[in-house]
Amino acid sequence: MNELTWPIVLQAAAVLVILAEIFIPSGGLLGIIAAGLIGYSLYLVFTGVSQVAGILFVVNDIILLPVLVMVGLKLIARSPATLKKTLSAVGGVSSQSPEMADYLHMEGETLTDLRPSGIARINGKRVDVATRGEYIEKNTPVYVAAVTGNQIIVREKSPRLNNIE
Repeated sequence: MNELTWPIVLQAAAVLVILAEIFIPSGGLLGIIAAGLIGYSLYLVFTGVSQVAGILFVVNDIILLPVLVMVGLKLIARSPATLKKTLSAVGGVSSQSPEMADYLHMEGETLTDLRPSGIARINGKRVDVATRGEYIEKNTPVYVAAVTGNQIIVREKSPRLNNIE
């Protein structure tokens, strides 16, 4: 057998182990095995063949391994193991419960101080609310300015000015 046979076999095994590392979650164990295979193959080439052959193997690894990882990541992106759908309202997915939208523009009163979040009574129900950073004291009239996700954003209800003309 040629002196380069074992180093080439070890390099090929390392390539297969790196591909397996991309598809099989191992917590880095397969990556460590691949690094050991590459290291031992380089040791065999440098000690058993020549410095020039060892440098050629190192250059080959420097070029081949990043390309291999990129190809593996492209393959896994196309595999059935990946999520191909985006979650959106168009697809019928909503992070907000339907009844939350009903609170928009309703009025209520704070049951706790809002610093900036707390509890308010809106439409006769106790709900968790938040402000956009403002502090609002307990028992203050508020209105729902926005509903985003599962969060109800309130603002202090301004006293109406009478007889403005």
